[in-house]
Amino acid sequence: MVEDLSRSFGGLRALNDLSLTTCLGEIVALIGPNGAGKTTFFNCVTGIYLPSEGQVWLYDGDGDKALLNGRKPHAITRLGMARTFQNIRLFNEMTVLENVMVGRHCRTHSGIWSACRRDRATMEEEQQSVDLCYALLESVHLADLWNETAKNLAYGAQRRLEIARALATEPRMLLLDEPAAGMNPQETRELEILVRRIREERPISILLIEHDMSMVMSLSDRIYVMEYGTCIAEGTPDEVRANPRVIKAYLGESDA
Repeated sequence: MVEDLSRSFGGLRALNDLSLTTCLGEIVALIGPNGAGKTTFFNCVTGIYLPSEGQVWLYDGDGDKALLNGRKPHAITRLGMARTFQNIRLFNEMTVLENVMVGRHCRTHSGIWSACRRDRATMEEEQQSVDLCYALLESVHLADLWNETAKNLAYGAQRRLEIARALATEPRMLLLDEPAAGMNPQETRELEILVRRIREERPISILLIEHDMSMVMSLSDRIYVMEYGTCIAEGTPDEVRANPRVIKAYLGESDA
């Protein structure tokens, strides 16, 4: 839940009193023209930027909420929020499996000394991580490439690998920043199926930024529309599609 979130960069107000909520099991889209402030919003709620004003809350499995303002990105991840990036950020020289295992770091307990000693508990935890991460690779259809170097994957496969790494953190809230960017129509359809399956199989909420309006309209339960850092509309896909202000600002004027 985000309440009256604002972010300024000097004299530029990139976000202006933005409020947004997502419920468990929802897929919510955040759309708007380039420069509307969508990625800035993601950076504020994930701890990369500190909001100038407003509050960001994340609910846990018991319904209690934690204030995220001022927390470091790794601490926010541990609380249950994970994200992917508009520009793919994989560890290119590591294997596919190793990339996903990086996401498990916030859920493991072994420290550097345990790793050096290689005691039984550490080895069991490591094997559990390997098994879980391999299962995630199976779910995104990358298991056969587990030992391939990440930089050698096709573009669409790299996108799916980023999602698998995010899921390895066991998030309750998953943020996807333009996951279909650069994908061809077939890859986009496969991504849409994957996102639906993630929602069906996990106790999770999904918030995505996306420019592919066909994907947004078919996938989302609700949509927020941004313009110049401000939310100008919110509703179901049908409500947003019919909103005159949205049509003018983003979807395009009708010739009729």
